[in-house]
Amino acid sequence: MGSRTMEGAAISRRVLLRGGALLGAGAALGTLPLGRAALAHAGHWPSVAALAERYVGTRKVANMVAALGWGQRAPDVIAHGTLAIGQAVPAGIDSLYRIYSMTKPITGMATMLLIEDDKLELDQPLAEILPAFADMQVQKTYDGSITDLEPAERPITIRHLLTHTAGLGYSIIQKGPIRVAYERAGVVPGQVTRLPLGEMFGRGTPAPSLKVFADNLAKLPLVAQPGTRWSYSVALDLLGRVIEVVSGRPFDAFLKERLFDPLGMTSTWFQVPASEVGRLTTNYGLLDGRPLPLDPARASVYLGPPAFPFGGAGLVSSPRDYDRFLRMLVGYGEFEGKRVMSEAAVRLGTSNLLPEGVSTAGTLAAGAGFGAGGRVGLGEQAGTYGWGGAAGTIAFADLKRGLRAGLFTQYMPADALPIQSEFPLAVAADLKAMASAG
Repeated sequence: MGSRTMEGAAISRRVLLRGGALLGAGAALGTLPLGRAALAHAGHWPSVAALAERYVGTRKVANMVAALGWGQRAPDVIAHGTLAIGQAVPAGIDSLYRIYSMTKPITGMATMLLIEDDKLELDQPLAEILPAFADMQVQKTYDGSITDLEPAERPITIRHLLTHTAGLGYSIIQKGPIRVAYERAGVVPGQVTRLPLGEMFGRGTPAPSLKVFADNLAKLPLVAQPGTRWSYSVALDLLGRVIEVVSGRPFDAFLKERLFDPLGMTSTWFQVPASEVGRLTTNYGLLDGRPLPLDPARASVYLGPPAFPFGGAGLVSSPRDYDRFLRMLVGYGEFEGKRVMSEAAVRLGTSNLLPEGVSTAGTLAAGAGFGAGGRVGLGEQAGTYGWGGAAGTIAFADLKRGLRAGLFTQYMPADALPIQSEFPLAVAADLKAMASAG
């Protein structure tokens, strides 16, 4: 791609794993009197269908698949486009998508399982599990010197990690010497491509294991005092290490045993099996508004093993699988008659867990609270929980109304197109029409 910059130069680093404008435009979701009459029309999503038709029809994206459902009913599926531009294989509910930061709610709920098991506590100091995180130092100036430091005023807790308030940073967001230090230490987020794109998508070489990742992170200064600021970060990746230490199981094995297998999520992996490449979509980078292959399916970086299982950004999944995860949430822990999580754990994980006094104003979670790895609605949006991914995906559950919704496509940067903010609006428009029809 030479020296040309991708559309929306904000790709520089801060948007690669951003959650997008998730539910920021979806306040209407909380204002609709959805009764039984509205539910009878739940298979009709014209605004969502029009959104998919518009983007695929104008070749801004190769495909778009939406899965929407009520309660424990099978999802309604809207699918347009093919796995890659110019290919014939249609995209559908079993196609495979890089979900990036939509991994975070899964890791968050895995953490809640250990709280449910009484193996973790929400306000337990991290240093009780990972002693290297005792006596942390903090930058006196955000993104300033990494030698002008002060002691942490309080310990990092599990709550802080779940809500991005631990004072940790992100190499794709931070600036100056702290960013360089993160990259040199291999404290970097998930993979994007095998292509040599240099600074455009370069993010350093990841540490070789979750243990080394955590040990290296503990040696770096925090970017803010714990419990004082919402700072999008590698916290959910670090929780992967917490989970494997506390559970005594590799992080990826824990996810499979406690979530993926019970939910029948048979198409969710950190590494896509070679046998499944025929379902994998191509991820595109937008150059002057044109999609160019960034991670072609048959040469995808996700066909090889990752340096470690990235709990903040590492999963590939299908719309069907992610809908099963959301189904469990709107079932308050039950799925197809089986209890996967306790109701109390789901309610806690989807509630506002932010430490007192911390605001999300001016952040990717603006206007909302934050729970176990995902944004939670406040006020009229109360009951909503979810997040988005760096390649344009977005999903949420409305536990109060039993609604679940996910949209899947593949392009970067996510904010080069307004899809992540338009999807909740389209859902809200269709819900309003359902309510009027009822």
